[in-house]
Amino acid sequence: MNTDILPEFLRPYGDLIFGSVYAILILVVGWIAAKWAHSFVLKVFRKRKVDESLGRFLAALVQYTVLAMGVIAALNKVGVETTSVVAIFATAGLAVGLALQGSLSNFASGVLLLLFRPLTIGDMVTVGGHFGKVAEIGLFATTVISPDNETCVIPNSAVTGGSIVNHTSRGTWRGSVSIGVAYGTDVKVAMAALERAQKRAALVLQDPAPHVALVGFGDSSVDFLVFGWAKSDDYLDMLHNLRVAIYEELNAANIEIPFPQMVMHKADAA
Repeated sequence: MNTDILPEFLRPYGDLIFGSVYAILILVVGWIAAKWAHSFVLKVFRKRKVDESLGRFLAALVQYTVLAMGVIAALNKVGVETTSVVAIFATAGLAVGLALQGSLSNFASGVLLLLFRPLTIGDMVTVGGHFGKVAEIGLFATTVISPDNETCVIPNSAVTGGSIVNHTSRGTWRGSVSIGVAYGTDVKVAMAALERAQKRAALVLQDPAPHVALVGFGDSSVDFLVFGWAKSDDYLDMLHNLRVAIYEELNAANIEIPFPQMVMHKADAA
């Protein structure tokens, strides 16, 4: 660098002065580039309808990465050995990563959930051994509200580490009611009564059509399963209505719903 343009008393420090000027310029450009990168990445994620919290986090990550590159380049211009600085940051990052590996696992799982969307807010799901409605999908945990209004906070690693059953993603949900009738009951009459219950029970969809199946012979009853479809939001109410209709139709047809019975035989005394 030509230091002749500097006053004579500053020429011994010419390299440091010019290096500092370049470093400041690099920092300014790096700051502007980091801001632009943040806006660009956030705009791309919003256009692709990526979750807002995930988009903001990744955009911030890109911003600070660009800014860190600018800082390292600026330090190099003023004569700081950046190799050792990078090594220190890498070592610190490794130590933090090992200390927070559980949290990082939850974070990585949260990113996968928000990117691939196997579940969304409002879905009825079974995840991590819990059943309920998804209230929040965070970067570290997913919150599910059970039918009993209990709040279940499930680590994201537990969500992605097992099966995810999304009961409502297809818009409809099939439920079933198990019912037994007394032995000796005409099967056709019983099935006709159960089919009438399906047709008149509120919230039971007729397309797909409901159906009745004889599924077994119990100790005290002939067992049926009565299937019905409902819109996802109506599932629990539909099951209630179907049970009420089944009970009323069987009563109207004078069909007995038996209780468990045990026949005991007394052995003759020797």
